[in-house]
Amino acid sequence: MTENWLEEHPAAQWHDLLLDSKDITDFLNDFTMMIADHLAGDGDEVWCAVTLLRERKSTCVASSSDRAAALDEIQYDFGDGPCLTAAREHRIIHVSDMRLENRWPDYKDAAAANGIISVLGLPFELEEGARAGLNVYSDQPDKYDDAAIKHVHREVLIASKALQLAVHMARDREKAADMESAMRSRTTIDLAVGIIMGQNKCSQDEAFNVLKTASSSRNVKIRDLAADIVAGIGQGPAKTHFDG
Repeated sequence: MTENWLEEHPAAQWHDLLLDSKDITDFLNDFTMMIADHLAGDGDEVWCAVTLLRERKSTCVASSSDRAAALDEIQYDFGDGPCLTAAREHRIIHVSDMRLENRWPDYKDAAAANGIISVLGLPFELEEGARAGLNVYSDQPDKYDDAAIKHVHREVLIASKALQLAVHMARDREKAADMESAMRSRTTIDLAVGIIMGQNKCSQDEAFNVLKTASSSRNVKIRDLAADIVAGIGQGPAKTHFDG
């Protein structure tokens, strides 16, 4: 990985990559493949994966290949390793030769047996409560020099900002969808209340109480019962101004 490559891949590229991706996982898969491709040398191969630390179980959420995901699973089996440590302790972990490593004694033997020699673990800069890390594997010793580590770290920081943006965008979309769903339910309930008012010559409050009592006695959600009432008089599903 050279300085020229870094100059050719400014921060804006990661944001463009995110915008072109179908979702966050798609973006992260592309991210790992690009890192793996540019770290690999002539005849060498590098495997990259992203680990998300959950409360009970760590998960590989993206990888440059099936082998990269499988290599990550080795850490999960032992509950420890370079990437898990990087994400938990929020620091860069570099192993130049796993065969000579004294940390993670159970994991290191399994890693070496699976051809893992050099390992680089880098934490993502995420919002409080979220922890994730990029794991970079190689079957060559001393694969990553200081310059390579610095460059990958910079890319992880840039990707972290893009991820934070994606999370905020996803939350906004979810809120908008929830609001639209609530508006649809409210419209259906209002129509059903109007129908009950017309059929029973009662007030709005009385009609709503009739609907609520029927919902409770039938063990059916109010919005579902309201939809049945509206459909029952031939009006079909209720529409709001959100519908085209």
